[in-house]
Amino acid sequence: MIPLLTFLNESLQTTLIEGAIAHFGKAPGPEGIGKEAPKTAQYQEEVNMKKSVFLGALTMAGLAAGAAMAQDSSTLAAVQERGALKCGVNPGTPGFAAPDANGKYIGFDVDLCRAVAAAVLGDAEKVEYTPLTSAVRFTALASGEVDMLARNTTWTFSRDVDLKNTFVGVNYYDGQGFMVPKALGVSSAKELAGATVCIETGTTTELNLADYFRVNNMDYEPVPVESFTEAQTQFLAGACDVYTTDASALAASRASFETPEAYVVLPEIISKEPLGPLVRHGDDNWGDIVRWTLNAMITAEEFGVTSANAPELVKGTENPEINRLLGVEGELGAMLGLDNAWAYNVITQVGNYGESFEKNIGENTPVGLARGLNALWTEGGLIYSPPFR
Repeated sequence: MIPLLTFLNESLQTTLIEGAIAHFGKAPGPEGIGKEAPKTAQYQEEVNMKKSVFLGALTMAGLAAGAAMAQDSSTLAAVQERGALKCGVNPGTPGFAAPDANGKYIGFDVDLCRAVAAAVLGDAEKVEYTPLTSAVRFTALASGEVDMLARNTTWTFSRDVDLKNTFVGVNYYDGQGFMVPKALGVSSAKELAGATVCIETGTTTELNLADYFRVNNMDYEPVPVESFTEAQTQFLAGACDVYTTDASALAASRASFETPEAYVVLPEIISKEPLGPLVRHGDDNWGDIVRWTLNAMITAEEFGVTSANAPELVKGTENPEINRLLGVEGELGAMLGLDNAWAYNVITQVGNYGESFEKNIGENTPVGLARGLNALWTEGGLIYSPPFR
């Protein structure tokens, strides 16, 4: 059991101890209370009363700490009681999150939702998907409508600090680009002065666009849209000359066109767009679960643990990191409030990071993305997990 004083913050500890010294002559301890005071009945009565006050303060602090701990685990408890994870996703970005012909959501971001469900509930299919536009995604998370977002969302200072979100990692390093009809006859974004631009409102894309044109002393006419699907529709209908968003989404969009060869993605990347999952501020345990679920997928790829070989490796290996990851050694699951097979469930039911990438958005898919910055750190990329230790 964790000692009660562990929960007290430094200021509260100091206040209590100083008060005890003022009343008792020294800090209370096994021999400290009343050691040098005269042993009168009145004195003993005062000591007993002040001891009760001091211990009462400790009890209240302990209850407050317990309430804080309960709050920290509230999302986990709600998900487990509900028997399903509520995950906010993009309404339709091919390769990342989109319903298939049967209405089932699939994609790279969807796999992260499935991975968290596998970790927490033991079943990757126990997910309720909520398609959210850019304009409402943060409100949906803050209100509790969803338990997490896995919705190609850029990690920024204001979104983290001001909007009270906790970004738990980056699952795709991206950057903003431009797509135009080949017939427009431009080869660089610096040739877009005076262009009409389809831009999704409520996104970093909107702000980056304004900055880029301002820095390059160019004017443009924005054509606001509410969603990825609307942007595609308006762009294909000729309502705008240019479509700008994350380069990965441009690739996904172009791949879905009937005549993709009639459109070109310009070479400029004008921003940093670290995309990743996020949860509400104030629920650290839930944040840890989502963070380490992503890390489990990354670590699995790094150590060659796949959905195919994990059932064999879980019998035990010579590599202690793999053993800890799969729950063979240690009690990492218990630290999260989960079964020790949590990461094993993630890997066998969803796959490692590389498996998910190649299946949904890799070079052999219609989206056709190379790993690039999203290769493992051992392969020259930025994808990196802290150790499972």
